[in-house]
Formats: sequence, C-alpha cells, structure tokens
Amino acid sequence: MRGRVPARCGAPYDSGMNSLLSSRGPLPDLGRSTLTWFAGWWRIIHFGALILVLALSPSSYAGPNRSALARHVYLGTAPILPWFIVLSSLISLVIIRIVVVTAVSYGLSQYALEMVVRVLVLELIPLTAAVFVALGCALPNAEDIAGMRTRGEYDALAQQGVDPLRHEVLPRVASAMFSVLMLAAVSCVVTAVLAYVSIYGFTLGAFAGYTRTFGQVFNPAVSMIFALKSFFFGLAVALIPVASVLYDRPRGRMRMSVELQSLIRLFLALLLVEVASLVGNYY
Repeated sequence: MRGRVPARCGAPYDSGMNSLLSSRGPLPDLGRSTLTWFAGWWRIIHFGALILVLALSPSSYAGPNRSALARHVYLGTAPILPWFIVLSSLISLVIIRIVVVTAVSYGLSQYALEMVVRVLVLELIPLTAAVFVALGCALPNAEDIAGMRTRGEYDALAQQGVDPLRHEVLPRVASAMFSVLMLAAVSCVVTAVLAYVSIYGFTLGAFAGYTRTFGQVFNPAVSMIFALKSFFFGLAVALIPVASVLYDRPRGRMRMSVELQSLIRLFLALLLVEVASLVGNYY
C-alpha cells in the first residue's frame, strides 16, 4: 500500500508540471521566431546598403563587371518583356471593357476614362510587373546564387581575388530592378494607348481631352507616388530573394522553408508598398 500512494500522489503532480511546461514551451519558440524574423529583415536592409554602395562605386562598371551587368540586364528583361506586354494587354482590354460598360450602364460614362487610368495604369500594372519579374527573373537569379554557393563557385571567386558580390550579385539585383521599371513603364504606355483606342476608336479628335484627363489623374503628387511605388517594388523584388539565399543558407530539409520565407517577405513588402501608395493617393 505504501508503494502505491506515491504513485497516486505523484501522477497528478507530474501531469500538472507537464502541462505547465508545455504551456510555457511555445513562448521561447515564439520569441526565437520573432527575433529570427526581424533579424532577417535587418539582414535584407544591410544587404541593400551594401548593394547601394557597390552600385555607386565606379569600379563596379569597369571591365568584366560591366559586361556581366549588361548581360544580366538583357537576360532579365528581354525574354519576359514580350510575354508580359501580351498578357497585360489582354487583361487591360478585358478590364477596360468591363469598366466602360459598367460606367455607361450607370450613366457615368464621363468618368470611365479616369477610372481606367486609375485602376490599370496607376495601380494594377506596377504590381503585376513586380510579381511577374519576381517569378520570372528574381527567383531564378536567387536560385543561381544558391547553386553557386552550394557548388563552391561563390567562395572560389573570392579566393581568386574577384569580389562575388560585385561580379555576380550586383548584376542580378540590378537586372531585376531594371526589369520591374521597364515592364511597368512599357505596359503603362501600351495600356494608355489601348484605353484611348477602346474608348474613342482610331481617331485623333479626342486626343486633347484624353491628355487633359490623363494629366488630371497624374498630378505632381500622384506622379511622385507612382514613381516611388515602382521604385520600391523593384527594390523589394531585386533584394529580398537574393538576400534570403545569401544570409539564410538552407541545410538539408530547410531549403523549402527558406524559399517560403523569401516569398512571404517579398509579398509582404509588396503589400506594404501598395497600401502606402493607396493611402498617399486617396487620403
């Protein structure tokens, strides 16, 4: 009987301690996860500062670095530019048709063009360009850097006296950022032409009114916000995937989690920039 009493008395005590420890267990994990999350953002900011210093250095555009930069800018923009123009044109035609028909049905045809410019040119086209470049250029660039580090080529360049950050990373970051700005600019022009043709047809008689409406939408404040939004979209797309593979090097099964964290950070940054632009434009 004496041997059974401690067992009966200890069981509730042990279960209570286990539940208490299990309730406290997630707190340190949450703290570590939070610190890791903010540390990741800090490394991205630090990486962006390094890239900015290299981009402002004249030696980054000399000799083989210049040819590598030109090659990556071309490869990051030329292959995806025609496809994006075709895709954005099809989407723009559909949205223009929906907006015009809806505005006419409610007797608001005089506001149809302004709605098209605000919805497409001001909001959707830059965001779509950023996502398209992220999937078609920035993430493959990050995979190239990760492959170089895995095969030892990244460290081999440093041993040969070549700065890998200047020779391999900077051209890829610059190509992604240039691609976002180029796709957004070209697609906005194409969409503006499609909007004019869809609403007024193939005539120049309404060109003066069209440019007046376009200018009313793109006043100096909105133009500045649009330029800043496109710039920060390009900055986020260019920096975040590459910084993730440089500083969050995966080991074994952690590869997928690192890629997922990179995508989460990227889309969170794009969302914050878009929300900030909406607040600036409409509030």
